[in-house]
Amino acid sequence: MRLTRPMLAVATGAAVLALAGCGTGNSDAAAKVPTAATGSLESLAAKVKCKPDMQIDSDEVRQAICKTSDGKYVFATFATDRGQREWINDAKDYGGFYLVGRKWVAVGEDKVVKALQGTLGGNEEIGTNHSAHSGHGG
Repeated sequence: MRLTRPMLAVATGAAVLALAGCGTGNSDAAAKVPTAATGSLESLAAKVKCKPDMQIDSDEVRQAICKTSDGKYVFATFATDRGQREWINDAKDYGGFYLVGRKWVAVGEDKVVKALQGTLGGNEEIGTNHSAHSGHGG
């Protein structure tokens, strides 16, 4: 079965919401970031000592849940740069923190993404913050 973009966005959105929480990130200066790693989902996961729990395994995207001592996150690899950017753009509507490398992304809490960045490199991107619309307090 081929997964459509809306199906992927829904699956991704649910995973991001489950992992993102309402935490706030710290503003520590970024440590020296290594060159972004490349490779298959399994090889990238191995670099951060994660055994991926596969959720989606299609020609366009492979997505897994990973758990390390730093926390839980979604790890995805893509067949194309365009497919990756479309996935990220759709997923960012759900909030969260994204570590983006060449044809891969890791999504989780800010502290998890920053820890992964120390090993995998990549650039951090932040999803839309909807907390202002959630009616906290009052």
